[in-house]
Amino acid sequence: MKVTVSRKAHFNAAHRLYRKDWTDEKNDLIFGKCNNPNFHGHNYELIVSVTGDIDTETGYVIDIKDLKDMIKVEVEDAFDHKNLNIEVPEFKDLNPTAENIVVVIFNKLKKRLASNLDLEVTLYETPRNFVTYSGK
Repeated sequence: MKVTVSRKAHFNAAHRLYRKDWTDEKNDLIFGKCNNPNFHGHNYELIVSVTGDIDTETGYVIDIKDLKDMIKVEVEDAFDHKNLNIEVPEFKDLNPTAENIVVVIFNKLKKRLASNLDLEVTLYETPRNFVTYSGK
């Protein structure tokens, strides 16, 4: 029997959407106000969902404390109150769009999960704008 366990988290971070290889005009055209050279910030909300079989001994799919600790180390400590473009190595050469951020978070968490568990990450950039990634 497959069950999904989810944990919410959040972090605050600044970013700028732009490509170094494009002109200022093209960056403005594509990314608009998100291309502000002085950056802008978001209060990101995150839902991390792990799906798997219920362990017959513990009754858990995953110990929620273990999931909480993974999220803290891999996401909150790494991204919270950071400028993603400047301070987070994964975005040195990767535009920190919501789509790219959710894939980075997924990859960081997936490597820490048992291989028999499925992962889905939903990232809210604003209350109305969000992306979901499940590795597919």
